Formats: sequence, structure tokens, C-alpha cells
Amino acid sequence: MEFTEWIRGRTDDQLRALVSARPELITPVPAHLEGLASRAGSPSAIGRALDRLDRFTLAVVETLAVLDGPVQAAALREVVGRALAGGEPEPALSAALDRLRDLALVYGPEDGPDDGLDLAPGVRKVLDGPAGLGPAAVEVFRHHPPEQLDEMADDVAPGTPGTGRERLAAALADPAGLLGEVSDEARAALDQLAWGPPTGRVPNARREVRKGSARSPIEQLLARGLLAATGEESVTLPREVGLHLRGGRVHRDLLAVPPALEGTTRDQKQADRTAAGQAFTFVRSVEELCERWSINPPGVLRTGGLGVRDMKRTATDLDLPEWAAALVVEVAHAAGLVSAGGSVDGEWLPTSGYDLWRVRSTADRWVVLAQTWLHMDRVPGLVGERDAPDQQRDRPLNALHPDLRRSSAAPVRSAALAVLAAAPGLAPSAGSVLERLAWEQPRRRGPLREQLTEFALREAEQVGVTGLGALSGHGRALLSGDDAAGALAPLLPEPVDHVLLQADLTAVAPGPLTSELNRWMTLAADVESKGGATVYRFSDDSIRRALDAGQGAEELLAALARHSATPVPQALSYLVADVARRHGRIRVGTASAYVRCDDPALLDQITADRRSAALRLRRLAPTVIASRTSRAALVDSLRAMGYAPVAESLDGDVIISQLDGRRTEGMPAARPAPPVNGLDPEVAVATVRALRAGDAAHLARREPVDAPAGAVPRGPATTTISALQEAIRQGERVWIGYLDSQGNATSRILEPARMEGGYLTAYDETRAAVHRFALHRITGVAGLS
Repeated sequence: MEFTEWIRGRTDDQLRALVSARPELITPVPAHLEGLASRAGSPSAIGRALDRLDRFTLAVVETLAVLDGPVQAAALREVVGRALAGGEPEPALSAALDRLRDLALVYGPEDGPDDGLDLAPGVRKVLDGPAGLGPAAVEVFRHHPPEQLDEMADDVAPGTPGTGRERLAAALADPAGLLGEVSDEARAALDQLAWGPPTGRVPNARREVRKGSARSPIEQLLARGLLAATGEESVTLPREVGLHLRGGRVHRDLLAVPPALEGTTRDQKQADRTAAGQAFTFVRSVEELCERWSINPPGVLRTGGLGVRDMKRTATDLDLPEWAAALVVEVAHAAGLVSAGGSVDGEWLPTSGYDLWRVRSTADRWVVLAQTWLHMDRVPGLVGERDAPDQQRDRPLNALHPDLRRSSAAPVRSAALAVLAAAPGLAPSAGSVLERLAWEQPRRRGPLREQLTEFALREAEQVGVTGLGALSGHGRALLSGDDAAGALAPLLPEPVDHVLLQADLTAVAPGPLTSELNRWMTLAADVESKGGATVYRFSDDSIRRALDAGQGAEELLAALARHSATPVPQALSYLVADVARRHGRIRVGTASAYVRCDDPALLDQITADRRSAALRLRRLAPTVIASRTSRAALVDSLRAMGYAPVAESLDGDVIISQLDGRRTEGMPAARPAPPVNGLDPEVAVATVRALRAGDAAHLARREPVDAPAGAVPRGPATTTISALQEAIRQGERVWIGYLDSQGNATSRILEPARMEGGYLTAYDETRAAVHRFALHRITGVAGLS
């Protein structure tokens, strides 16, 4: 049975299963089932389908490719059974064959008497060296000179009929006798190639050696055809010899079921609580990052990304390892919470989307971050590593740099978490997860994929999807699309709305603070230590930071008294009053910059200070000093000298650096859409209906008449126009002659739709598409019988 006829004989349910499992076959929808069968046999489509197979199912495909030709189910079962490390091939083999039929990689009857199973057209070409075996003898000796093949065949199979290549292939079909003639050293060389790869390198491989004159082990093998020279220094083991050396097995130690996961059993409730705590911490880390970058945004590198020094500073500020800080930065950017903006050179600033995200509940905020991490195509784990050697740049990869994108990142994360989801309450080792993924997706293995898997497991713990290495309940809901926020919310720690002020100018937060109180404390104090209780320290700089944001001394003390479970210490009150008394006595504007003060003696003190020489100050008036430095640099320099200036606008108003004021004007970064699992059922139904209708029309296509065989229709222009107008009115198809752009006459079968502007718009059945045809190029019209 031909593959196209087998496709045509599938039921509608089976066709829907095919287009759902391989949606690339209907992009766009083929005109008929013959077109679907042709597209299913294209190398790119076959490669995608093979990439979806597990190790056992792929081994079945490779076995059919090695056996070469329609194979009876019993024979296939016997060969696969030899390769199993233990157990029987059934029912795994039947399930694998059902899946391969659903994917149209294997075709043939499903039950009862049959003509055998075979691979779909094109599959053997895509499988290069199936199961680590070399090409068949007829292929491997294809490019050898006929005289050399005749001589080899005379040595190994004298008196047999046929060409040299055919005689040699027949002799190698059962190479036991030839193998018995070679030395132990030659047999050992073959054993090294038996289980792949089937190629090797030897000097002067193409030299002509006769059986009687062979001396070295390699010469013995080349003279008997047990090895074939494929280059000046390369040899290949013929497939028949390899199968014999393997004892008739195509694979070795094949597993019909996935390998068991190995790891540590965890209490699920404890794992959920641990993951929830980490999820809360991750949300707060993102919030703290955005707040800090609101005040002091890092610059954008000329090549894009975040500088190494800024990355180290961010890691220190967040009290995280650099890899974890890079994860926070990348997820915040991918979620659209930070973006490049600001000045001409560019700065990394929070977006307006951050303000909307910040007012949501902690559980909802985590879901946004976790979904972004799961589906983003960026790889934070590569931050700090060097460029790939083939890029010849050998530069470190920075956070937020475009080179961190990897298309396989999101599929690897989903696959790794799916493995964890298959073992509830188990924290499998990284090696065990890699082994399982190697079985589930054998064609997608590689060093990068293993590295991405390790990154995914490490980052899942940091984000809070897993706890103690086991998938959490809210992590499972995230993967399945259920209410992850609802599963997480009851496990989150209850935030507190007070701190404990100490006499040593510190404040202790006895638990996680509410979002607003945490934001206010980050403004008015510096975090000194984190842990079960966060310790904040008040200082001149932190109080001045709050005053710069528009807070007054009385307002600060009132807020401290309102949020403290203990009285405000006298030392803290004195600190606030002292900083507030000195704050703003000096004002800095733009001259490039100027210093204005109502106290001339204070300005005398500044100009007399040796440290102000670099500022190039010039006295304009008793209360005004001008400087050629920028306003921001002048403010920072005076503060470093021990003064407490404030910046003012051109109108003389004090500039208040509010936290919400530093926002990028650019659009938030778009989050990648999650991958679609399969095809929408309604789309599959409509697609199969269209394929059936198109195939019926294709099979019922009538032959053209009114024209000699092999010729194209020709006729007067007026007759042609009239015939086309009549076909449009009647809704009939016609056969036309058409001259292409080179003047070559071709024929087309069309269903005309309309004529206007010297063109005919029609459905071209020959091309299975709608086209416009120039009327002056149509040579004639003929009817269809």
C-alpha cells in the first residue's frame, strides 16, 4: 500500500490526531490529502516529529530503518525483544507503534493479516546512521571502482553471478565465514566499531589490497570487505557486519519504560512551605531591585546589558549570590517591570507596569514572575560566562544582554519540571533528571541542554516553584494552568506592620513587613542584615535620603512613632532633627551649576576649603557661587565634604526625588506567550473537513477536452474573454493556456472568480492557490469533460 493511499484511508479521528500532534503539517492547510502526505514526508517535518519521540519509540523507528522494507509485526517484536535489557516488548511495542501511526512516521495495517509495517517516505534519509550502524554494503561500496569490486568479489565469493558490488553484498549478508579468516587483532578492531560510531581513521585506506597479500589486521579487513574505505584515511563498517557482531541486536540494553528517578523523599507539606517562603523572598527581591533602581539606576552598556560592576553592586544590595541576583534582574526585565530608558546614554529604570504590579497581592505578583520565568527565552545562568568559542569574541556575557537568548530555554524548563511533576514528594538528583530527559527526548541531547536543565532546577528552587528539591503544590498548579495564586496564598507568611526601634539607631523587623512599610523603611534606613528578622540602621545618609524625597522632620518622627512597637529613642530623634536642621541650607542649581545660601559666611567656608578646588567655584554675589560642574556632581561633592545641600529647579523650587518619579518612558518588555499544547480541537475538525473536501475535488478532477493531446488551448481573444465570463457566471472550472514571464506556454486548471483591470482572479487548482492572471497572456480556453 502506498503512503498516500494509507493517509487517505485514515478515519477523521485519526487525521485529527495527526494534525493535532504535528500542527506544522497544516501551516498552511494543504489543498488535499496528497499534499498532506507530501508535506509529512519533508525532511524538516520528519525531523520535528522524531524530536518528539522517547528513546524506546525512536528505537522502534531505527529498527524498522535497519531491517529495510516492510516488516512483519512478529519479526519486529523478535528483534526489539533481543535489545531489551529486561522484560518483554509488549505492551510497550504496541503502544509505540500506535503512536508512530498517529504521527504518520510508520504506516501499515493495525491488526489482522498484513503486508508488514514500513517507515513513511523520507524517514530513512533523515535517520543518518540509525542505532549507530553504518550504511548497507550496497551503499558503502557505491563509489568504489568496478574493477576493484570485481577483484574483491572474486576473492570472497568466487563463481557467484552478478556485478562485483552485488556479489560482495551477498557475501557480507552472512559474514561469519569471512570473520573466521581474520586474526584476533583484526576481530578486536571490528569489535571497537560494532556499537558505534561505525567509522574510523587509518592511513592509506584507499590502497588496493588483495586477500592473499593482506598482512596487517586492517588490510585483512579491507581485502574481505569487512571494512570499506570511504576516504583517503577513513573507513566504515558495513551494516551487515555490524549487525552480525552485535548478535542480531539493533540496540543494546534498551529500556521499554523510562528509568526510575532517584533522590530524596520529602514531606509534601514541608516542601510547600519551604517553596512558599522562597516565593515570598523572590517577590520581595524583585520589589527591592525596582525600588533601588528608582533611586540610583545603573547605566545601559553601549553594547546593551548591565555592567559587571553594576551587577556586583546589585548582588550586594540584594544580599544574594551573583547568579541569583542575575535571575532577579532577568525575570524583572522579562516581566516588563524594568526597561532601558532615561537619559541619552540610557539607564535601567522601573516601568509604569511596576507600579501596577506592586499594588497586587503577593501571590498574584509571584504568579506573574513565575510564569515569566517559565516561558522566557533568556538564560540568566549564563551571566558571567564567556562567549561561545565559535563566536571568536571571548567576552563575558552580561545580564540583560541580547546574547542571553536561547530558543530551547523555555522547553527545557517545562520538560525538567514535568519530570518533577511525575514524582510527587520526591527531590530527584540532577543526574537522575538528566537521565530521564535523555530517555524522553534522545534527539535533543547535548552539553547546552544539560546545562539548561541544571539551571532550570537551580532557578526553580530560587523562584519558589520547588521546595527542598520537590515540586510544590503551587508549582504543580502553575504547570497545569490551575489557580497557582490560590494554592500559594494560604502558605505565605503574614506580613507585619511594625518594627522595634533600638537605642543604637537600628530597627528590627520581627517578620516580613507590609509592602508599604518595607518601601518606607528602605527609604529612611539601610538594611544591615537579613534573616528571620531584618535589621535596619538609620544614618545621616539614610535620613537625608528621606528628606530628599519630600519628608519633613516631624513627618519622619511621626511615621516612626506610628510604625514602632517601642518608643522612638532619643538618639534617633536627635539624629533626625540634626540632619533636618542642616538639610537645605545650601541650594544647588544650574549655571552649569550654582550654589545659593542666605549665610555668606557658610559660602566663605566652602570657597576656602581646599577640597572645593576641583569644583572651580566662582563668587557671583555674597549669597551665590557658580560652578562649571553639573548640578548632580556639585551636590554629591558638597555632601562628600560634609555639607547638606539640596537641588533646586530653574524656578528656585526644591527638587524632590520621589521614588515614583524615576520611571522609563519606553514600553514595558513584552513577555513571551506560553507555548500552545497541541492544536485547538475546533481547528483540527475544520482542517480535516477541508482536507476531505479538497481531496474529493482533487480525485474528481476532469480531463480537458477541445485540445489536441500535449497541446495548450489557443483561440481568439474575444472568444477567450467570453468563455471566461461565462465560466464566472456558471461557477465552472476551465482549462487555459498561459504564457509565463519567459514566454513559455503552460496549462492551468482554474476556477475563475472575477475579471477587472485586465486581470483574471481565479483559484489555480494546479498550484492549489488563488492567483491573478494577465488576460493578454491567456492563449485560449477549453472546457472540462
